[in-house]
Amino acid sequence: MATMADVDELARAMPETVVERADDGRPEYSVRGKTFCLHRSRRRDAVDEATGERLGDVLLFRVPDLDVKDARLADDRGIYFTTPHFKGYAAVLVRIGALDRLDRAELRDLIVDAWLTRAPRRLAGTWLAENADPG
Repeated sequence: MATMADVDELARAMPETVVERADDGRPEYSVRGKTFCLHRSRRRDAVDEATGERLGDVLLFRVPDLDVKDARLADDRGIYFTTPHFKGYAAVLVRIGALDRLDRAELRDLIVDAWLTRAPRRLAGTWLAENADPG
């Protein structure tokens, strides 16, 4: 079961990650000035279906491409979603309350994939070489 503390720890563990916080504490994680994960502000495009209120608990994760996005959106657990604003954009959204349906390893994979989409090639290549699965 993953938490926001896990998001913070795992994102910070990636090389050269910088965390900036909005005035209300929402984190944005970037590598060399390129955001790979963030806690979105309330937006018109993400609303609670039951109440119509703007969602304040939405995380954005970059994904490698639209095929990966489609695969995540097809996950039948209902963890990942998108909005019309992100049509054609390689990112998925996750409600903070849905993090508990991810285990820490899956969250780590999500964060690593997000970081790899934004890290410079040389930095990403070095990280991948150092973290290659020996099996």
